[in-house]
Amino acid sequence: QVQLVESGGGLVQPGGSLRLSCTYSGSILRHYPMGWYRQTPGKQREFVATITSDGSAQYADSVKGRFTISEDNAKNTVYLQMNSLKPEDTAVYYCFVPGAYWGQGTQVTVSS
Repeated sequence: QVQLVESGGGLVQPGGSLRLSCTYSGSILRHYPMGWYRQTPGKQREFVATITSDGSAQYADSVKGRFTISEDNAKNTVYLQMNSLKPEDTAVYYCFVPGAYWGQGTQVTVSS
């Protein structure tokens, strides 16, 4: 059974940083692209970033230059390093395998 479990969310001031983690069960996922979406109440889910098994990354324009996605296959974990956070980054962040699996989400709140 495949599971994705996010952690690392919380409250941070504007300009601050957070690192989200997504730990997955099932080593087969190492061969699949993985990524992050985010969602705020009343809005559609928004793509944030993806990373392929060979390490190629893509980012939404809104986070490019501030967020970095990475993975550690030895730990079955995908990370999202978020720097220079803005209030508009406030959302529930979900880890996902495109077209297949989703985590339960972790709340990120950027506020002074």
